[in-house]
Amino acid sequence: MSGDGGATKRVSFSIEDIEQAKNRIAGTVLRTPLVRLNFEEAPCEIYLKLECLQPTGSFKVRGAGNAIERVPPELRSQGVYTCSAGNMAQALAWHAKRLRIPCTVIVPDNAPETKLSAIQRFGAKIIKLPFDEVWKVATTHSYSPLAQSTFIHPFADPLMIAGNGTIGLEILEDLPDANAAVVPFGGGGLFTGIATALKARNSSVKRFVSEVETAAPVSTALKAGKPQEVERLPSFVDGIGSKIVLEEMWAFAKPLVDDSIVVSLQEVVSAIKLLAERNRVIAEGAAGSSIAAALSGKAGTGKVVCMVSGGNIDFSKLIAILEGRIP
Repeated sequence: MSGDGGATKRVSFSIEDIEQAKNRIAGTVLRTPLVRLNFEEAPCEIYLKLECLQPTGSFKVRGAGNAIERVPPELRSQGVYTCSAGNMAQALAWHAKRLRIPCTVIVPDNAPETKLSAIQRFGAKIIKLPFDEVWKVATTHSYSPLAQSTFIHPFADPLMIAGNGTIGLEILEDLPDANAAVVPFGGGGLFTGIATALKARNSSVKRFVSEVETAAPVSTALKAGKPQEVERLPSFVDGIGSKIVLEEMWAFAKPLVDDSIVVSLQEVVSAIKLLAERNRVIAEGAAGSSIAAALSGKAGTGKVVCMVSGGNIDFSKLIAILEGRIP
């Protein structure tokens, strides 16, 4: 987690780490409900894990909470930082404010205003960089101007992944006979955490990744047998869709993923609109991809749990979606 290195480190964690994370973040983050999607015409029984109800509006508050609690006391005064499209930035800023730790976040220069406003509300300093430079921070695990601060990776950090994995434990507690889970794949920390918990506690649950057609690196990697760089087209689905799956995350994801379900932007729009109409729940683009994937029927016909990973979407984009348009 230190900010002084540039080398990629092998991520390592286990189901025991997830259990410890569950105890560590209990009482700080919300144990989110698992509810049925009110849509009888669906090809399967769709259940919604509502991480959009977390204090910062996304699942990231779990991993960020687990990671920041492990920063040594003697280093806290020097601050923490991360790189993020917005949700991890909000989560780390929220925990840093709670613990009175200085926080800086490095965001893409096209990050949604909704997320930037929340980051500022939590008191963090914002550094805007082009997407490729933000991605470089993610791949090198460092940003030289902040070398004295502690870097907490937005997804390839074992403490982050373990915190995310607590979602998998909750899913099985609430729906032990689940047949499948669909998880949006951004950097891979959410999927690997949940999938690790599911595999350890009930290996019969199918584990699917949801991606969008504008950038689907997992689908490409599965076909090629290894990570391949893909063309990335920016869209309103800003929480997922990187150029490539990092090697350190692919080592985990490959044995855990059953398949990648790639959906169109229009399918994501339809899913978010449906969720608002039927369940009165607001979802951002990445979250909508999991529901769109389940609605396609490709996740099976049984009980399918969809990760509503976040609800931080600009209202202007939400209005367009509610009108059936692609923002």
